Amino acid sequence: MQLSLDRDLCFLDCETTGGDVVKDRIIQICVIKYPKDKSAPIEKTYLVNPTIAIKADAAAIHGFTNDMLMDKPTFKMIAVELFEFLQDADLAGYNSNRFDIPLLIEEFARVGLNLDMQGRRLIDVMQIFYKMEPRTLKAAFKFYCGQDLTDAHDATADTKATADVFFGQLEKYQNVDYTDQDGNVNPAPIKADSMQSIHEFVNDHTRVDFTARFIRNNQGEIVFNFGNNKGEAAYKHPNVLRWMLDRDFPLQVKNIAKSILNGQLK
Repeated sequence: MQLSLDRDLCFLDCETTGGDVVKDRIIQICVIKYPKDKSAPIEKTYLVNPTIAIKADAAAIHGFTNDMLMDKPTFKMIAVELFEFLQDADLAGYNSNRFDIPLLIEEFARVGLNLDMQGRRLIDVMQIFYKMEPRTLKAAFKFYCGQDLTDAHDATADTKATADVFFGQLEKYQNVDYTDQDGNVNPAPIKADSMQSIHEFVNDHTRVDFTARFIRNNQGEIVFNFGNNKGEAAYKHPNVLRWMLDRDFPLQVKNIAKSILNGQLK
C-alpha cells in the first residue's frame, strides 16, 4: 500500500544491554526511512559498542555479547549521522513509545544532542494491534465462542464467559505447536488432559512473586527486580531485605524477603 506522507516516516528498532531505558545502552539499531517524496525506502543499521556489560537475560534474547561488539563504534561515534538521518521525521516502531524512543532520547542526551519530540508524530504499531484487536474478556468471548457478552462486568456472567473462553481455546489450540521469538518450538502446549502443561505455558517461571519484585536469574538465584539493586542477588543485601519489611510491599513479597533473610530461600 502506498503511503501518503507529508513528512518522512522512520521505522526503528533497538537491541539493548537490558530493559532499563535510562541505564541500559543500544547495541544495535535499525532505521528504515520512508521518504515523503515516495522514493525508495532507505535503511541504516548500526552495531554499537555499548561500553557497559550486556545483561545475561538480554543476551539470551538477542544473542549479542560484549566480545562481538568490542571493535564497533560507540554511540557517540554514530550519533551525528543517525541524528541527521532522523531529522524531523515521524517515528514508528513496535512498543516504541514505551521503550525504543525513550531509550534513544537518553542516548542522544548523553552525547549532547536533543532528539526533540515536539511536532513529531509517533506511530506505535503495537498500540494499533492492541486497540484494533482488544484483549478484553468481551473480545475473547466473541473470538473463541462466536457470541456477544451482554452482561459484562457482572461477576457471574464474567466467570461463566471466562470458562467458555478457556474451553474454546482448548478446542482451537489442542494440536497447535507454539514457536517463541527465538524459534524454539513447544509442541502443542494447550492440552485438555494436562493442566500442568498449560500452567507451564502461560506462567513466567522467572517470577518469584506475583508482582515480580523478585525474579530468578539464569543461575537460578533470586534477584531484585527493582531499585538500585536490580539484578543483584537478594541474599547478598540483607539490609535491603530488612528495609523492605518496613515498607509498603505486598505480603507475599515481605514473606519472600523474610525467607531469604532466614536462609530458607536463595
